[in-house]
Amino acid sequence: MDKRGTVFLADAIHDSLVSEKDGTSRDVHDMHRMGKKQLLRVHAHLSHCRTAAFGLDNGGTAGLIYMYILSFAGYIFVIASMAEMASMAPTAGGQYHWISEFAPPSAQRFLSYTRGWLSVMAWQCGTAAGCFLAATELQGIIVLNYPDYNFQHWHGTLISILIAILLVVLNTVGARLLPYMETCAFVLHMTGFFAFVIPVWFMGAKPSPSLDVFTQFTNQGGWQSMGLSVLIGIITPVTALIGSDSAVHLAEELRNASKSLPRAMMATIALNGGLGFVTVLTFCYNIGDISTVLDTPTGFPFIQLYYNMTGSVKGTTAMVSVMVILSIANATANMATASRQLFAFARDQGVPFQRFFAHVPDRGRTREMPFNAILFTGVVSSLLSVINVGSTIAYNQLASMGIAALLSSYLVSTSCMALRRARGQPLLPAHFRLGRAGLPVNLVAIGFLLLAFVMSFFPPVAHPAPDTMNWAVMVYGAVIVASLAYYIPVGRHHYKGPVAYVRQED
Repeated sequence: MDKRGTVFLADAIHDSLVSEKDGTSRDVHDMHRMGKKQLLRVHAHLSHCRTAAFGLDNGGTAGLIYMYILSFAGYIFVIASMAEMASMAPTAGGQYHWISEFAPPSAQRFLSYTRGWLSVMAWQCGTAAGCFLAATELQGIIVLNYPDYNFQHWHGTLISILIAILLVVLNTVGARLLPYMETCAFVLHMTGFFAFVIPVWFMGAKPSPSLDVFTQFTNQGGWQSMGLSVLIGIITPVTALIGSDSAVHLAEELRNASKSLPRAMMATIALNGGLGFVTVLTFCYNIGDISTVLDTPTGFPFIQLYYNMTGSVKGTTAMVSVMVILSIANATANMATASRQLFAFARDQGVPFQRFFAHVPDRGRTREMPFNAILFTGVVSSLLSVINVGSTIAYNQLASMGIAALLSSYLVSTSCMALRRARGQPLLPAHFRLGRAGLPVNLVAIGFLLLAFVMSFFPPVAHPAPDTMNWAVMVYGAVIVASLAYYIPVGRHHYKGPVAYVRQED
């Protein structure tokens, strides 16, 4: 299943209906408690090989497998922690709202504000990265079919812009069809999963011995120890599994969100992680000559693996085309998430031009959806893709900043919940409760997130040149500085944080 949780397992958690717009009585209660007006239509239903190169260079097949297991286990604790907070406060604001409610009063406004900026930027960059991924996969198919094709960066940029335009259309005039698209994406994903796994095992060359797959580590990055190299390779599974909070930012458009949302989050990480592990094992057992796969002219090791396995350009094209469709579906969900995050933060007066971004039309084909925020997200994705014309490295660094930003938002919100528990402070009522296991679950999640956050800033090789350096830490810091540049003169006079609007229970 796609790493962003595009498919939400709708039918399994569909609950009782009230009005189409207001959702269930519990939804109305939650929105009232948080001091929010229901503006978005309740219509959504909760119905990995791409990044393998980094992990193969830093850790090899054995490191990739063990880091995937560690990441899968860590994310279960992270998602469980966030699912509980989502059940307590199901809002499009997500982490910055939870921080505002659960952080110590002295730090609520500042922490919530900076995390809000980082989350907004992360999802904007994530949407752009999703468009670019689909575009470059299409270029990979072209290279496969036409070896003489001159791979140009600006070609990928133009394709990426066209995909961004398509996503805006799907998220606006086609928004009513999104739940059905998600169902189709789920079916396509499941069939595509088996279409990948079965041929690889039965049509490919003899799989590598298990002893080699599980014990051979590599340190192509030239790090001082194999252990450090393996830990740096954790960015591959972390990237593949991140983004499970995407459903959170659609909370105000889900029926009975406080109950259905945490179930969907846990079901998604379980299914994604399980299928992903099978995919990783299949990839590692059947990869063959790693150098050949990594040096593929298509730019994607999984495309070369398909071709080595089938020996057929047409067969490989068909299989990769499924991946492209899923990438576009994933990017569509990313745009929905990014626009809702921007809408929510603007509603709480956290960004400039709040009224523009928080505006929701009440008539026409785009009624009851944050049209301006969706359009802005499409424009940002298009503009960011232009960076690729000058430097693919610069573009990738900007996109990778989103990984660190999301990890830090998970880290701060979970830490606030853990501190609240450690101090014995009361928690909000919720359908999904961790109970006595809450604090241990939160602490394990914090430990994993700290590790992943630090590793996200490491470059792929030791002693990197400027063009191979990981500049994500600089971009991350720049976002913090930019948020403060707005907060100090303007934002602090307007931004009170979501907690200021919360109504106390009678």
